[in-house]
Amino acid sequence: MKKFRFFRSIPDPVVISIAVLSVVLHLLIANNLEYHRDELLYFTLGQHPATGYASVPPLIGWISWLIQTLLGNSVFAVRLFPALLGGALIIMTAAISRELGGSRYASFLASLGVLISIFFLRTYFLFHPVHIDIFLWTLCIFLIIKYINTSEDHYLLFLGIAAGISLLNKYLAGLLFFGLIVFIPFTRYRDVFRKRMFYMGIAACFLIFLPNLIWQISKGFPVFNHLDELYSTQLVFMSFPLFLTEQIIMSSAASFLTISGLLYLVTSKESQKFRLLGFIVIFVIIVLMLLKGKSYYTLGVFPLLIAAGAVSYENWIRRIWLRILFPVFLVILTIPIVPFGIPVYKSIGLKKYFNVLGEKYGIDLGRRFEDGSIHSLPQDYADMLGWEELTEITAKAWQMIKDKNAAFIYGENYGQASAITVIGKKYGLPDAISFSESYRYWIPIQFDPDITSVVYINGELGKDINSFFRKITIVGSISNPDAREYGTTVYLCEDPVASFNEFWKRRLEELKLGK
Repeated sequence: MKKFRFFRSIPDPVVISIAVLSVVLHLLIANNLEYHRDELLYFTLGQHPATGYASVPPLIGWISWLIQTLLGNSVFAVRLFPALLGGALIIMTAAISRELGGSRYASFLASLGVLISIFFLRTYFLFHPVHIDIFLWTLCIFLIIKYINTSEDHYLLFLGIAAGISLLNKYLAGLLFFGLIVFIPFTRYRDVFRKRMFYMGIAACFLIFLPNLIWQISKGFPVFNHLDELYSTQLVFMSFPLFLTEQIIMSSAASFLTISGLLYLVTSKESQKFRLLGFIVIFVIIVLMLLKGKSYYTLGVFPLLIAAGAVSYENWIRRIWLRILFPVFLVILTIPIVPFGIPVYKSIGLKKYFNVLGEKYGIDLGRRFEDGSIHSLPQDYADMLGWEELTEITAKAWQMIKDKNAAFIYGENYGQASAITVIGKKYGLPDAISFSESYRYWIPIQFDPDITSVVYINGELGKDINSFFRKITIVGSISNPDAREYGTTVYLCEDPVASFNEFWKRRLEELKLGK
């Protein structure tokens, strides 16, 4: 029996030091801004463990449940997991560089390349499926490389298990596995189709993913509704030039490594046995570009490209002074643009930074929202402002209600509802109700007792609500003009003109909910 060598590529102290530096850096600034809109949603999902959700598979909900059970739901608790996983990604990327034939310099360069990438700095600051997705793609690629290097069949089973977990996090991972199946028959590795462990891996992948597949079938495949919404509201603004340009921007200074890494995988004689991975990378990028996917959908292949690029530079750069100068050059290029990746300043400092770029240099890079509009801060930062204020105002409105048993809080979008559900815990607020996102699965069919008061959160008062309640009080609104939710208002609606349950029943029928 062949010796099991899963941990052959042990990271050296330099790589571990870079990984630790990354974790510390991310945690030091964890509280510079508030929760992100999506972090609030995913922590709300963790309060409703299930085998599926409206826009994501269930893994993110399971992880957030575990975090809340062990650590609570503070901003630090939210940011701890991605910071730790980011450190693990750095170590794994360095290990890939070793498996690709690199030595210590390549592993150092690979780990540094990940750390200085804007995509890494941003992604591993936030708790969302993307940071898990990148890690799992990298794990799958690592297992593929281990199989290529060893021909040990158990890596096929491990790959199947990792693939199943990846699909439980984001369906996008299916593109990687589809590309693998498409290209394998044209390579020397086609004999995997005759191996029993290959099919055991597929079976393991299917069994792991099966609970979510059953959930999708039972709910009428809501994933397709989510994709339709994405295309109509966000992906419509994507273009080929923008997509390709942002592939460079996302890796920033590390693009020296990603570009050379792709060329190395596809053209170099030294990497001939890994050529399959180069073609899969090209396949993923082209497919996502043609489908008008978001630029960051490609990020799963970036650690591989950085690792391959590190190996290529190790082969090209022989002089010791150049080996020292090159990483210094990459760091110097990165330092001025670090605020694009992580909020090293609080909101006031960030606004000054981006104002200088705009007014002095005419640069609006990073401040363009998904709808194409330009704002004072990047969208992710704008989405991390205003939630505490909104919850405080909502708590004030809730305290004004005499009969709280006959009242509830409504948020028009999932950010508003999730802020109340997560942050509101410290104010003793009940979970919010919404028709947005997975909240549609938790909607009460009727209220007992009937509702007499509603705390209504929206940018403006809906006509149906305005006409249904005799007394409406504006309690307050988000006052920070840099917040994406600037102007969102909290209304206290009281004294309904008729039975609220009847009104609610008609509303659910209109939205085809509650059945």
